Amino acid sequence: MAIEDDDKPRKKVSHEIGQDLSLLSVEELGARIALLTAEIERLRAAEVKKRASKDAANSFFKS
Repeated sequence: MAIEDDDKPRKKVSHEIGQDLSLLSVEELGARIALLTAEIERLRAAEVKKRASKDAANSFFKS
C-alpha cells in the first residue's frame, strides 16, 4: 500500500503572494516583510553566483 500525499504533514505557508492583508496585524506585516526581504536577498545571492558561473563559461569558450 502506497503512502498518500494527504498523510504527509504540510508546511505552513508563511505568506502567499496576493493574499488579503487586511486581517493582519502590524506585527504580522512586519514579520512578513522581514521574511520576504530575506528571501529577496537569498535570490539575489543565487543570481550573482549563477551569473558568475555563466560569465566564466562564456569567457572560457570565447578564447
